Amino acid sequence: MALLHRAEIRPTKLELLTAWLPSRGWYQGDAAAEVVRVAAYRFDDPAGEVGIETLLVRAGAGPVHQVPLTYRGAPLPSADAWLIGTMEHSALGTRWVYDACADPVYAAALAEAVLADTGQAEEYFEVDGHREVRAPSMEISSDPGGIDVPAVGAVRRVVDGTLAVIVTDTVELTLLRRPDAAAGGTPNGTVATLSGAWDGVSIPLAYAALR
Repeated sequence: MALLHRAEIRPTKLELLTAWLPSRGWYQGDAAAEVVRVAAYRFDDPAGEVGIETLLVRAGAGPVHQVPLTYRGAPLPSADAWLIGTMEHSALGTRWVYDACADPVYAAALAEAVLADTGQAEEYFEVDGHREVRAPSMEISSDPGGIDVPAVGAVRRVVDGTLAVIVTDTVELTLLRRPDAAAGGTPNGTVATLSGAWDGVSIPLAYAALR
């Protein structure tokens, strides 16, 4: 479960992405337009230390882009190239925001979702000592799901692009940066596909292959 805080955040996630996305070679949004949120889903970090959120965003009339983020209370070693920026969170202090493709915590969570169909984290607020659940903005599911997930280990390599390939010790994960019909076919060796549904749309988000 993901505990959300009613907090002030500066700069906001979308402000960070508005500045960062135009520098990505796979981005096809309007560089002059603000980035807006379309939908989102979260994963749990079993250790409870790292926030894991994937935003689906667009700018102007551009396509939807999928941007996985991790939020950390300290810098991730050897990951400066993947740092999107820092933000000040009124409840949690300084948060380092990373493109999650290089974050081993994200890789492990994504592998669980794609292979084992663990789904997304339930989001909630604490209100006067009671839990107030926030309805998800989208649904995710895996096909076929139910596959045993090996220990993912470290992220050995990331091939960034429209299809971002995350190579770990035991699993190769492919994330669709632009999850649309033009994104291409299923990668060779795929054993499971993670799909997302929102606003009447249902399309692949990620693939997994065992190494």
